[in-house]
Amino acid sequence: VAGLKALDKEVAEASQLRKDEHKEFTELMASDSAAKKLLEFAKNRLNKFYNPALYKPPPKRELTGEERITENLGGTVATEAAGGIAGTGITVLAQAAPPPPPETFGAYKTQGEGNSGVIAMIDLLIKDLDKDMTTAKTEEEHAQATYEAMMSDSADKRAMDAKTLTAKEDAKAKLETALAQHSDEKAATEKEHEAVLSSIQALHGECDWLLQYFDVRKEARATEVDQLKKAKAILSGADFSLL
Repeated sequence: VAGLKALDKEVAEASQLRKDEHKEFTELMASDSAAKKLLEFAKNRLNKFYNPALYKPPPKRELTGEERITENLGGTVATEAAGGIAGTGITVLAQAAPPPPPETFGAYKTQGEGNSGVIAMIDLLIKDLDKDMTTAKTEEEHAQATYEAMMSDSADKRAMDAKTLTAKEDAKAKLETALAQHSDEKAATEKEHEAVLSSIQALHGECDWLLQYFDVRKEARATEVDQLKKAKAILSGADFSLL
């Protein structure tokens, strides 16, 4: 029983640890994905001005029936802001504190040089995020596989321990039954032994009495035999008056 309780405790602790690790993984993936989208948005916005051929316009929002009528009549349809961080629609990092502004603008660079450096830095950051997420996914898959293997081994061990415990309980029950039976037999044997001891004691008493009065009984018996002989002789005509 103690082994099963210890195993159940280990399984519970491992399950809680795996749950916490998966939660951290989910939060990390959400944070990194949001950061990557934000960097890609910033890169695309830079390309709009400096590399128009690489710019990807956002998908147009499908208008409602009322908005289509307004547009067909020459009216203006208001577009809602995407929300999130700087209108990007990314909300995962929206509550994070913004980084402090740079102390200086740094050395002057031409428009092309500055643009290339910033985009290269963004590409590097995106690459780092991809690497970080790939590593996190690999570690998550390995941790999940290890956890599932442990759960499988624990289930097998628990089934085996439960089977062993059942066998031991059955053996214990049989031993207890046999013990009760032997106890009853022992009690009956003790009663028989007491009866035998009582009989032996009674025989000892009779023997002691016989030994104690053996000489008296022997003398009385001899006297009795002698008297019987004399009586027989008298009956046969003998005279014992002169004796």
